[in-house]
Amino acid sequence: MLFVGINPGVRSALTGHHFAGFSNRFWKLLFRSALVPVPLTYEDDDRLPEWGYGITNVVARATRGIDELRPEEYSAGRVRLRSKVRRYAPAVVAFVGITVYRAMFPQHRGPVTMGLQEERIGESRVFVLPNTSGRNAHYSFEKMLAAFTSLRTYLDRV
Repeated sequence: MLFVGINPGVRSALTGHHFAGFSNRFWKLLFRSALVPVPLTYEDDDRLPEWGYGITNVVARATRGIDELRPEEYSAGRVRLRSKVRRYAPAVVAFVGITVYRAMFPQHRGPVTMGLQEERIGESRVFVLPNTSGRNAHYSFEKMLAAFTSLRTYLDRV
């Protein structure tokens, strides 16, 4: 499975690790949902392949916020991500946030729900998780945990 973020934040760029923001809950959610059997931090991102996971971003350039990203960066990022997914063929591509899902599928209209989506990238299924940033006020930790647990349940079946 491949986790996909939109782009690195400043702290991730400084540390060289994914989801490294002080208030980011990604790593805690991985453990609490039983997607990984041990607690991890951003410094352990290189361990994800131990459990069959990869991690990447649509846009590689770090910013303070997504409002600094340009439309052409999204376009180029979609091409790169589709190529990666076709090359490595993960069973599932999990977008960490509705914004990153919409960046990848700009043609999607209407609301986006958490969970499995109709779209595919090659043969890979697409799953949407909440944005784990501490700035995400739309989802409580409990709702985020339910979404991550739903992903684990889905992976247990495939």
